[in-house]
Amino acid sequence: MEHIHDNDGSSSSSHQSLKSTTKWASSLENLLEDPEGVKRFREFLKKEFSEENVLFWLACEDFKKMQDKKQMQEKAKEIYMTFLSNKASSQVNVEGQSRLNEKILEEPHPLMFQKLQDQIFNLMKYDSYSRFLKSDLFLKHKRTEEEEEDQPDAQTSAKRASRIYNT
Repeated sequence: MEHIHDNDGSSSSSHQSLKSTTKWASSLENLLEDPEGVKRFREFLKKEFSEENVLFWLACEDFKKMQDKKQMQEKAKEIYMTFLSNKASSQVNVEGQSRLNEKILEEPHPLMFQKLQDQIFNLMKYDSYSRFLKSDLFLKHKRTEEEEEDQPDAQTSAKRASRIYNT
């Protein structure tokens, strides 16, 4: 397998971005930072009937970035109604959700869901994430990546070469 290296050796970094499955497999954090990874993980969790875990996690991430008090109240209520209330459509299984009540929702703060989010993160990490890495869904994606890698990516090599020689 031949790689044409730029003078600064940057082909290895573009090489890195190709292998998203490698990044996903290295940590759940990396997986959740990659929109494609999240998409695949959600597909997998849907099959396991636990998609609400990653949706809750993502909702909490969005929530933490909010500045506007009014928006925070709405989002907090939405998170509560969707994932935490006992009538929730996509209830997540966490300890301590009973302590969250309507009152807290009136005075939201960015980290109000942090403990629950951490629980769900650990649940995913030690449970569904390890199964995801063994799943057909993940392995197929990985194989596709490896096949793409084995096919001489003439185009990118040619482009790279022209970048080097047409200076």
